[in-house]
Amino acid sequence: MFLTDQDGRPVQLRATYSPSHPWQFPGGTMDDGEEPLQTALRECHEETGLMVKGPLRLLASVFTPPGGSWPYGTVGWVFDGGFLTPEEIRSITLDAEEHDDVRVLAVEDWQGLMPAQDFARLEAVMSARATGTAQQITWGWGDA
Repeated sequence: MFLTDQDGRPVQLRATYSPSHPWQFPGGTMDDGEEPLQTALRECHEETGLMVKGPLRLLASVFTPPGGSWPYGTVGWVFDGGFLTPEEIRSITLDAEEHDDVRVLAVEDWQGLMPAQDFARLEAVMSARATGTAQQITWGWGDA
C-alpha cells in the first residue's frame, strides 16, 4: 500500500527482517482466498493500525524472478492508499516483530537509505500516482 503525507512525501516502514531492503511500503503475502486489494488493506492495517481510504487504484505490478534463496517468481501489486493527515501518521502503530521505524521523507531523501532498485521502485510508484498510468516493475533480489 503506497501512502504519503499531505505534501506527497512517501511513508515507509523499516523492516526488522530485511537489512538489505530495509525501507518498505506496508504490505505482505496473501492469505488463502484473498484478492490483491483485500491483502493490501489487511496487511496495511496489521502493520500500521490504519484503515486507509484510498483511492485504492492500482499503481504498479511488481514481478520478482526467482533469486537468492527464493526458488519462485512472485508478483505483487501496489495500491494507492492516499494521503495521510498528520494525526493519521502519528497514530501509526508498528508490529515490532516486523518493523521498528516509520519515516515520512521527500523522495530525494529516500535515495541514500535504500538500494538503487528499491529507490527505482519508489520513483516508479510516485510516477504512477502523478500520471495516473500504472507501472510494470521488475524487481530482483540483488542490488542492481
